[in-house]
Amino acid sequence: MSVSEAPAATVEPPPAEQPGRGQWWSPVRRTGNRRAPGRAAGQRSRQGGKWWVPWLFLAPALILFTYFKFIPMGRALVMSAQDVRPYLGNTWVGTANYSEILGSESFRSALKNTVVLAIGQTFGSMLLGFCLALLVEGQTRKLSFIRSAAFLPVVVPMAVVAELWRIMYHPTSDGLLNQVIGLVGLGPSGFINDPDTSLASIAVTGIWRGAPYDMMIFLAGLAGIDRGLYEAATVDGASTRQRILHVTLPGLRPVFAILFVLAAVRGFRSFTEVFLLTNGGPNGSTEVVMTLIYKLGLEQNRLGVGSAGAVLLFLATLVLTVCVQLLRRRRTA
Repeated sequence: MSVSEAPAATVEPPPAEQPGRGQWWSPVRRTGNRRAPGRAAGQRSRQGGKWWVPWLFLAPALILFTYFKFIPMGRALVMSAQDVRPYLGNTWVGTANYSEILGSESFRSALKNTVVLAIGQTFGSMLLGFCLALLVEGQTRKLSFIRSAAFLPVVVPMAVVAELWRIMYHPTSDGLLNQVIGLVGLGPSGFINDPDTSLASIAVTGIWRGAPYDMMIFLAGLAGIDRGLYEAATVDGASTRQRILHVTLPGLRPVFAILFVLAAVRGFRSFTEVFLLTNGGPNGSTEVVMTLIYKLGLEQNRLGVGSAGAVLLFLATLVLTVCVQLLRRRRTA
């Protein structure tokens, strides 16, 4: 067969590409492009629809707080401007209750005792808590046990704490604390039975109970201080005292601000220990605003005047908190 008679090579056309193999005109691709916004919108709607989940978990606590705290606070605010007469109807008196309680000598005395007690407990618990935090800082198992044991006063009910200290404050020479101070030649003290030492005795009880709580917060703050700063200070020849003054204390400034507010509020709201130890005595030397409000409202049935005192105490606490926060922001700015 000659070359001219050789069958011509047949060129087959390229196979048609099946739809969905990558062409821009693919129906599947177009369908996918059309569905993508829908899926994104569905995801956004599902994510947006979960906003109520946190509120669902918070609902039981919010209901309890609303019923037992926020509603009574609102009622106290209304009652502070009324002459409350149970079963007879309340009458509006405006600011008369505030004028009466602010002009009362007993309220001014109770306010002074409250401020003194709050200052003593605040700085005492913070100082003792800071010292305890420095002593028990570390990761060893023994220190963990010591921290747990030191924290026990916080979890013990205040009624138990007050009864324990009332026994130790027994005014006779057979009392526990009187026996201790007798070892150094000091005579027996009346403690909570003496008008000169009763307020200081209550402050010691509050410090003993509040210091472990402050200790735990200080420990959390100490854990956030860069250890390299201590190492650099040691290399520079700084003593332990200098490391505390120039490394530890500056690093704990935010912690001090938080603890100051918490301890001050705790001091202003002192009630249980005063009520159980002295009930405001002797001779009103330990009367604080909380015990005075209790006596006005529940013992003397002057609920309007007692509510006015509660509102004033709340405003004082609020002003203190706001002032501390403003000072803190000004320093950090």
